[in-house]
Amino acid sequence: MITRRDFLKNSSTVAVGGLLATSALSRAAETPANARILKVGLIGCGGRGTGAALQALKADPGVRLTAMADVFADRLESSLATLRKQTAVAAHIDVTPATSFVGLEAFQKVIDSGVDVVLLTSTPAFRPQHFKAAIAAGKHVFCEKPVAVDGAGIRSVLASAAEAKKKNLSVMSGFCWRYHPRMRATVAKVHEGAIGDIRAIIATYHTGSLTTKFPGTRTPGQTDLEWQLRNWYNFTWLSGDHLVEQAIHNVDKIAWLMKQEMPTQAIGVGGRTVPAYGNTYDNFSVAYEYASGVRATLSCRQHDGCYNEVTDYVTGTKGIFSNGRLATQGITGAVNWKYDGPERDMYQVEHDELFAAIRADKPINDGVRMAQSTLMAIMGRMAAYTGQVVTWDQAMNSTEALVPEKLDWQAPLAFAPRAIPGQTKLA
Repeated sequence: MITRRDFLKNSSTVAVGGLLATSALSRAAETPANARILKVGLIGCGGRGTGAALQALKADPGVRLTAMADVFADRLESSLATLRKQTAVAAHIDVTPATSFVGLEAFQKVIDSGVDVVLLTSTPAFRPQHFKAAIAAGKHVFCEKPVAVDGAGIRSVLASAAEAKKKNLSVMSGFCWRYHPRMRATVAKVHEGAIGDIRAIIATYHTGSLTTKFPGTRTPGQTDLEWQLRNWYNFTWLSGDHLVEQAIHNVDKIAWLMKQEMPTQAIGVGGRTVPAYGNTYDNFSVAYEYASGVRATLSCRQHDGCYNEVTDYVTGTKGIFSNGRLATQGITGAVNWKYDGPERDMYQVEHDELFAAIRADKPINDGVRMAQSTLMAIMGRMAAYTGQVVTWDQAMNSTEALVPEKLDWQAPLAFAPRAIPGQTKLA
């Protein structure tokens, strides 16, 4: 059994500033013209995957996109066409029909194609499997969030992250706020004591629905698996639900602000207000409780026609930090401070630092903390789904395994009914 104490003991120290934080332009100038080519493979060709590939190509002049994989040919073709329209990187795309792979096993073909770096941007359910395969093959990895949808996946990710450390491989997570210049500087101030000791955190991720992107339309002849994969966001086994897939950014910022101290337990509520297909909720509210007495509360919802806000409010013994609307961003109290430094695209910074680390042979390994933040989100979902208090150790050692062991394009694929608090049981 993995306990909360074991998990914290084995966690890597996370530097606020990150490694090798230089601009893309300066890095391009520093990369020798004769530096070896870094071959990149993209696994998962949706919008986020396409964006990650573009950022990787911009991060280093010696990067080449050489292989791509997706379960659907149309998504791969659309992604490749979009990337080839980007004149700044088009010459660095070496993908051919022979290195374009389609299907459930296509990820392995990219890994085996001779790439140095893989970008894991597929549906969340498959990330533990893809991450394990990439590390086993000795590849550097960019892994989007969340890194799993259940405790079984988290345990797999932790094992793979440990293996990556042994092999001196870089593992960059998709928790992009860790690479945002303003957020980095502000969290550093908080950690230096600018607001005193943290006593409470309130975070929100209130946004509209994704019904336009995932309408749930089922075409004639479409199998259960294809329908669910094309509408993955609305199935817990594929997405983890929106607390785990979307509001996890707030969860990760809470973990960061708390210096990776993990909560002892979570209490949550949630449900579905607007009728929809699938089995996910459209609202959650979770309170994370810490041994230090701190309580962090996160609420998230996806409702159209409502006031939207994505914020982090942190109350300390000497002041308050707000990461909400521009007018209120900064620190107030014993210290009044607001970031006035340069702004950069946090998504680009991630890839700039990943490829600089690979070039310098100074690996970045976000593996433990990306697993921590994902488990925090899963823990909150478990509490809301069941209506029970869920401890960290229960979440870590849960026997729940949402992802089917075997997938078949033609076979019927049932999905679990929507959770009912008080009736749905902890596993």
